[in-house]
Amino acid sequence: MTSMNMGRITFYEDRNFQGRSYDCSSDCNDMSSYLGRCQSCRVESGCWMIYDRNNYMGNQYFLKRGEYSDFSQFGMIDSIRSCRMIPMYRGNYRMRIYERENFGGQVYEIMDDCDSIMDRYRMSSCMSCNVMEGHWLMYEQPHFRGRMMYMRPGEFRNFNMGGMSGMRFMSMRRIMDSWY
Repeated sequence: MTSMNMGRITFYEDRNFQGRSYDCSSDCNDMSSYLGRCQSCRVESGCWMIYDRNNYMGNQYFLKRGEYSDFSQFGMIDSIRSCRMIPMYRGNYRMRIYERENFGGQVYEIMDDCDSIMDRYRMSSCMSCNVMEGHWLMYEQPHFRGRMMYMRPGEFRNFNMGGMSGMRFMSMRRIMDSWY
């Protein structure tokens, strides 16, 4: 069972919520028509993925309700270029992870957070997946560290989308509605 909730995020051109602002309540693939740059934001409701390139490309960052006064805390040099609202989801979580691209190699089905696929499954990396239920964050390092990628239901033969060519993931976490 899924439902779209009304998320709301306000972006600001400068750090510390200064400069021009842009209120957003849905996906935006190119913020340049609203702001010259974006270096801080307030998440009033919902969960969001923000991207440092247009069209949901480049490095991704997960935001939940709160204030983010300076994006340089994420290691970002420039600014946010696009954003995607994560739909509220209430239901089961299920994903198959594969060791190699195109659903090759070892395969495991997970239904809860996994802080290390090496420790749990003796699997060296995850290079493709099939998200059957729920919304997930996948991380390039164990213990939910390093670059991340938002995964929604669907088949992902490789992780070349979003400018993440050659990505291998080592841990994954469910995006739970309790984060709202």
